[in-house]
Amino acid sequence: MQELHDEEFSNTDCLECVNWCKIIDSLFSDKDVEGILKFLKINPRQFEEQYLRTDKDGDLILQQTPCTFLGADNYCAIYEVRAKACREYPHTDRKKFQQISNLTLKNIAICPAAYNIVEKMKSKISL
Repeated sequence: MQELHDEEFSNTDCLECVNWCKIIDSLFSDKDVEGILKFLKINPRQFEEQYLRTDKDGDLILQQTPCTFLGADNYCAIYEVRAKACREYPHTDRKKFQQISNLTLKNIAICPAAYNIVEKMKSKISL
């Protein structure tokens, strides 16, 4: 999977799509929030009130989609400190890739690169 991931992303410009940022509710860990707070130089209460909400599973997610930090140019205003879920998307380079097959099925409907990786994986398996 790592080889397929690296090959795909050597030819993929995520700025052309940014579907992840436009339609997915990204999860924010406490560690993610800490980094963003330092970067934005705001206090935790202000950040949570302005940007976050708790979903039905008890996870912190953004209050709105598309992502508040996504600019009109498709660049992320907090790219250097973006959430781990954002940094790792579409998760096609995970060591235990098979453990996230349900997530991968969702991601191939959103991310053209994830779709391409899975299609290449399928063709390699059927050889």
